[in-house]
Amino acid sequence: MAPSQSHSSSTFSFVVVAIAACSVFSAVPSSASETATASRRSAAGQCNLYDGSWVYDETYPLYDSKACPFIRKEFDCRKYGRSDKFYLSYRWQPTRCNLPRLRGKKIMFIGDSLSLNVFDSLACLLHAAVPNATITQKVRRDFTLYTFEDYKLVVTLHHSLFLVDVDVEPQGRVLKLNSLKNGEIWKKMDVLVFNTWQWWNRRGPKQPWDYIQDGDKVVKDMDRTEAFRTALKTWANWVNTQVDTGRTRVFFQGVSPSHYNGEEWHEPGVTNCAKETRPIDGTTYPGGLPLAVSVIKEVLNGITKPVTLLDITNLSQLRKDGHPASHNGFHGMDCTHWCLAGVPDIWNELLLAQLRS
Repeated sequence: MAPSQSHSSSTFSFVVVAIAACSVFSAVPSSASETATASRRSAAGQCNLYDGSWVYDETYPLYDSKACPFIRKEFDCRKYGRSDKFYLSYRWQPTRCNLPRLRGKKIMFIGDSLSLNVFDSLACLLHAAVPNATITQKVRRDFTLYTFEDYKLVVTLHHSLFLVDVDVEPQGRVLKLNSLKNGEIWKKMDVLVFNTWQWWNRRGPKQPWDYIQDGDKVVKDMDRTEAFRTALKTWANWVNTQVDTGRTRVFFQGVSPSHYNGEEWHEPGVTNCAKETRPIDGTTYPGGLPLAVSVIKEVLNGITKPVTLLDITNLSQLRKDGHPASHNGFHGMDCTHWCLAGVPDIWNELLLAQLRS
């Protein structure tokens, strides 16, 4: 059943404006007193949006997945047989403040299929907010665009596994750690959300390159974490030298976790997320953070222009219940991507909260 107009208006209070104009944001507070308290804490610098826990909230999910035309079969868990519904109704609650529900802004997501996951989420959130809007879709090579015609709003996905280039040359496919050709397209956007990590450790048939080039040196392989660090530094240099951050907000989406190793959440012998139906209690993931998180923070700390980290790793690690498992259009075990509705909706709320700040 599609969301009613009253549910849509109360849950999705927002204004979407033309692409060339500034966006306007509005928040739906839990209560006036909570809003005042949260505002004071935020003003005092006490609010860390990423420090908190998952709480059950019957007003979630924020949209009905059956009513959203944008969800790909990889993420449509209900369509492909997931019958438990508890995972749909968890809201992220920061410890020292409230997370406002915000809508609006023109955005381009750049990254791998986890960027696709959050891109589909935002499209569904917007569709639920304005269900009668005229929406067109265009696919151009590695770009997918949803245009909300009534609002002149374009939400774009650029599929880019590594951010840096992979070029086909006579010897084969070369991952070029120091080359970034798509920047001219990216820097024309109002908001950029970058993501890369998932593909850096792929090997064998799933590895989408044959050689790595770092400077003048071309090799068959190298330490993948160092390759990742070098590529991020290339991207960081592009931000420092090419992006007008007075016009364009830049975000980097943190590492999205997988759940294939039950030892990480004190369930030895568990090798996937198939039977997981509840989040991990508490605020900290027992298995700790991936090494890539420290690499990302190191590189971001070296950027002189303002770039915001969407620090979604720990809060997503707590959601071992949020993956499709076998409930997807491919019927394979997937504990990497996320069901929609679900966890990426919270990522978008965090993103839009930071756009408002």
